[in-house]
Amino acid sequence: MPPLNLRNQQPGTPLNADHAWRTTAARAAGTVLFFDFDGTLAPVDDDPTAVQPAPKVLDAIEALAPVVRRVAIVSARPVEFLRDHLGGLGGVDLYGLYGLEHSHSGGETVTEPAALPWVPTMAELADLARAELPAGTLVEFKRLSVALHWRTAPRLGGTIEAWGRAQAERLGLRVQAGRMVLELKPPVDRDKGMVIDEVIRDAEAAWYFGDDVSDIKAFAALRARAAADPNFFGVCVAVANPETGQEVADAADLTIDSPAALGDFLTAALPRLT
Repeated sequence: MPPLNLRNQQPGTPLNADHAWRTTAARAAGTVLFFDFDGTLAPVDDDPTAVQPAPKVLDAIEALAPVVRRVAIVSARPVEFLRDHLGGLGGVDLYGLYGLEHSHSGGETVTEPAALPWVPTMAELADLARAELPAGTLVEFKRLSVALHWRTAPRLGGTIEAWGRAQAERLGLRVQAGRMVLELKPPVDRDKGMVIDEVIRDAEAAWYFGDDVSDIKAFAALRARAAADPNFFGVCVAVANPETGQEVADAADLTIDSPAALGDFLTAALPRLT
């Protein structure tokens, strides 16, 4: 594994990836590994239903899961989508829709109760988006949220975003911007940072791998835990991309070139943890 420069939580103390994994190995039984899905485990596709994990990623995660305390996927996707696209990966916790849904180690999917009354609103919003937004807009209905994509029609970005924000204001929804997408969500206090904050409360170390602006909240949760507990070791990893990559990289400790490179990175890390 080539050395990659890291920023420690204590400024002025540079690390490299090999050092970071060795530090993690000393507390592997208390370590949590978090991964976003789109753009991190899987390359982004014009059709969001067609994405598949990059080579080596799932095998590496399956090998790492018994070595660390927990592995969790924290995604904007519904839990059932994640389950279907992870190839039967076992022993992994799934947090879908920014934490509005979760499933632990293959168990049943649990939905945040406060979000359930918003399902009809989201269904109606998806129908309205399909009727009113211009051709080229991809409307993704996720039961508890609606994502408006313009990847295949970049010229529509401004129109779609303005429409989405107006609907959010009309309906009292929250908005999450992303990579050529605007997502409308119920006004329920759940996000990736909150998920990470809860899971790492009694952890000794954690890594978070993400590629989009919503992942910055997860990075912030690791930073806050490290600031409060000098014995906690956290590493924030950005996966490069041409849209939000620089903003996410600026908030991270290291950057990996792509989901495919992440598969290689995790595969090379395994011997350092076992």
